[in-house]
Amino acid sequence: MPLRFRPVDNTFYDLFAESARNLVGGADLLAHMLSKDADRKDLAARMRKAEHEGDETTHAIVRRVNTTFVTPFDREDIYRLAAGLDDVMDFMEEAVDLVNLYEIDELPPECAHQVAVLQGSAKVTADAMPRLRTMRDLEEYWIEINRLENEGDKAYRGILANLFSGSYDALTVLKLKDVVDSLEGAIDAFESVANTVEQIAVKES
Repeated sequence: MPLRFRPVDNTFYDLFAESARNLVGGADLLAHMLSKDADRKDLAARMRKAEHEGDETTHAIVRRVNTTFVTPFDREDIYRLAAGLDDVMDFMEEAVDLVNLYEIDELPPECAHQVAVLQGSAKVTADAMPRLRTMRDLEEYWIEINRLENEGDKAYRGILANLFSGSYDALTVLKLKDVVDSLEGAIDAFESVANTVEQIAVKES
């Protein structure tokens, strides 16, 4: 393997880890949202704050790329990874926002499975980000994310089947489908992050 001489700069790794930790908090807020007695407005405000903090971290990564002569790995991969993490938070914030905008009192019980997948994905992603420093022991991360994404797809299909079973009126179906689509978007975004990490690891090996 060729030797690579690069200046030590932990800033990127710290920022990626910070972004992933923020996703753990966002997924936990989604779990609270499922509670019947949840203060949805308060949760929405907290999620907006988390989304804003995620944006700030993403902007910090971009500024760092633009002002750093030598980056720890390819600039395009850094941009893609930062954007992917940001996408996850955007989808989660969107789901909470839609629940409030549509004044949805109760989500289908199957949504709990989607949120559990998001919580699991957030945790393994947060655990994996610090390992970017060494590019070691990352394979189990993207394998687990792929497994969780498959679970998410199964849950999503089950929710759609329930929504179109005739148990809900047409307007409610449209509202709920928007929310579950956002949750599915967040799950898919986690897989995109894992795919980016896998590509980076392959390039750096």
